[in-house]
Amino acid sequence: MSLIHSVVIVEDEKHAALNLQRMLEAEGLNVLAHLDSVKNSAKWLANNPCPDLLIMDIQLGDGLSFEVFDILDVACPVIFITAFDQYAIEAFKVNSIAYLLKPVQPKELSDALQKYAQMHSVFNSKKVKEQVNEAKKMLQTDYKSRFVIKVGAHLKSVSISEVLYFYSEDKVTFIKTTDARSYVIDYTLEQVQSMVDPQIFFRIGRKYLVKIEAIEDIVSYTNSRLLLQLTHLKVRDAIVSREKVNDFKQWLDK
Repeated sequence: MSLIHSVVIVEDEKHAALNLQRMLEAEGLNVLAHLDSVKNSAKWLANNPCPDLLIMDIQLGDGLSFEVFDILDVACPVIFITAFDQYAIEAFKVNSIAYLLKPVQPKELSDALQKYAQMHSVFNSKKVKEQVNEAKKMLQTDYKSRFVIKVGAHLKSVSISEVLYFYSEDKVTFIKTTDARSYVIDYTLEQVQSMVDPQIFFRIGRKYLVKIEAIEDIVSYTNSRLLLQLTHLKVRDAIVSREKVNDFKQWLDK
């Protein structure tokens, strides 16, 4: 792995970024920066020499990490990270784009690093940008319009227009609908995040993925965070983490 020394992580989930950093450092690599948004990533890459490798989560608080490639030419190899999403995986395979599935496992990361240690001599930033643009088109046209849920022995289709927010509780993901009902769905919150339009839904923290129409009030909270009052939510735990407050405000202002 002698050709890879420096890595930049683009990941808006702090816990996931720290885990990834520990794995990279265990491989003897130097993590130059941890960036958490499209805006911050583009700014850092524009003002610093490109690292030997970028590792980028697709879903960021202010959009898809693909958008960085629209802003500037990325002159280094990239490995994308995604939740298990059939649309994203198909887009990557069709366009020969490297990816890792969440949660990233040490062995899979090590194998990917070994492979990409050999990429610098054949790296072509123009080709990568074209591949990313094609994958982006595929992903942006495939946001889910409904979810199938099970009610007893019956199946029911819930339109995305009926969804107020998605939330995770005891490792189970639920949909909260406009009629105040909660339904279990067979996806993780990270998987759902990659399936819905980021212009409409925002991941405020580890527990909630909220629709803008579900937000009834926003209140300043401790440690520079924000507390949201959501429709049909009785508990006070819909909190925008400090790391996501700026991205959340930008999302509201679009």
